[in-house]
Amino acid sequence: MKKISLLLLLIGSVLFGQNNKKSAISESLDAWHAAATSANFETYFDLMTNDAVFIGTDASENWQRDEFMSYAKPHFDNGKAWDFTVVERNIYLNESADIAWFDELLDTQMKICRGSGILKEINGKWKIAHYVLSIAVPNDNVDELVKLKGKKDSLLLKQLKMK
Repeated sequence: MKKISLLLLLIGSVLFGQNNKKSAISESLDAWHAAATSANFETYFDLMTNDAVFIGTDASENWQRDEFMSYAKPHFDNGKAWDFTVVERNIYLNESADIAWFDELLDTQMKICRGSGILKEINGKWKIAHYVLSIAVPNDNVDELVKLKGKKDSLLLKQLKMK
C-alpha cells in the first residue's frame, strides 16, 4: 500500500510540475504577443533567445533574431507592431522539462494564422528559440491560392534552385 501511495504521489508531483511549466510557457507566449500589440520592442525581443529564428508567412522571411529585430523595429516604432490573439494553444515538454514545443491558432489581421515553435528554459525563464507563423488556408481554397501565388512562387523557386 505504501508503494502505491508513493507512486501516486510521484505521478501527481510530475503532472503538477508539468502543469506549472506549461502555465509559465503560456504566460511567456502571451507576454510576447502582448509586447507586439503594445509595441514594446525590448520586452518582445527579451522573450526570445539570442539565437532565435523567426519564420514569417512570406517564403523569404527566415530571420535570425538580429535580422528580425531590424525588420521589426520600424513597426514597433510606429506604436503597434501586430496584434495576435491566441484562440487555441497546445504545449508539449521534453522529459527533462527544459524544452517545449507548441502550436497555436491565432486571430490576426490576416484572419486565422498558426504559430508554432520551440521554447527553452533559460535561468528559470521561458524564451522563444524558434517561431513559425503561417496563414491557415482552408483546403477548399488551396487551388485558388496556388493560382494567386503561382507566378511569384515560380520565380522564387527558380532563384532558389540556382543557388
